[in-house]
Amino acid sequence: MRIRVVDAFAERAFGGNPAAVCVLAAGEWPDAGWMQDVAAEMNLSETAFARPSEQSDADWDLRWFTPTIEVDMCGHATLATAHVLAGDGLVGGKVRFSTRSGILLASVGDAITLDFPISPTTEIAVPDGLVEALGVQPESVHSTGALTDVLVVLPDEAAVRAITPDVGAVEAVNRRDGNRGTIVTAPGQEYDFVSRFFAPAAGIPEDPVCGSAHTALASYWAGRLGRDDLVGYQASDRGGVLHVTAAGDRVYLSGSAVTTLDGELLMRP
Repeated sequence: MRIRVVDAFAERAFGGNPAAVCVLAAGEWPDAGWMQDVAAEMNLSETAFARPSEQSDADWDLRWFTPTIEVDMCGHATLATAHVLAGDGLVGGKVRFSTRSGILLASVGDAITLDFPISPTTEIAVPDGLVEALGVQPESVHSTGALTDVLVVLPDEAAVRAITPDVGAVEAVNRRDGNRGTIVTAPGQEYDFVSRFFAPAAGIPEDPVCGSAHTALASYWAGRLGRDDLVGYQASDRGGVLHVTAAGDRVYLSGSAVTTLDGELLMRP
């Protein structure tokens, strides 16, 4: 069974966020435990499994796994999957994915653009223990609704880049509050905004570039800056650039991808 590793939201190899992509034949899904084992073996923030869909409103079914859990939404692994399918000649133009978050669209061209539901943000009180976990006092904290992340606004880019959270404490706060992870963001210098994303409760201490987090970042920064078209930079060690457009209840996330590994998975389901 063929498996690829793709650097998503990357202009070059070894940048952006790597995702493993396994394209399956039509039919039943493999056992979920086997897919989780593959994701744990790959040990990337996400491993995606795609199969031809039998649904009238979708072309492919898509599922995503971190090293420890199956998740409801993942942007970079969706972009990586569209990149792989296009490279194999299996899709052209728009592709419709059936997922746990409904039908998600990807448009394949010079770049790949994802069409995702936007995640509106609502300011909330600073959760107990969050300041101690992050080691920094936020300007404000926001809920992201169904995305189940907490969005933390810091004063400037330097604060985002310098943050060294207590990952265990972040995990404890997220688990207590039922959140997937913590987004940290601030105005950018070269870009409209910068961010980092920590999701240890989902098996991801720090995600290099998180597309789904940008469904909330697009909502927040479009409202704050008064513009719908924005460019964000995720300031992880690998780094990644995302072009985002807030459009009502949708958000468009655009980026490039590079395949870095093409191999054979010997352990069949």
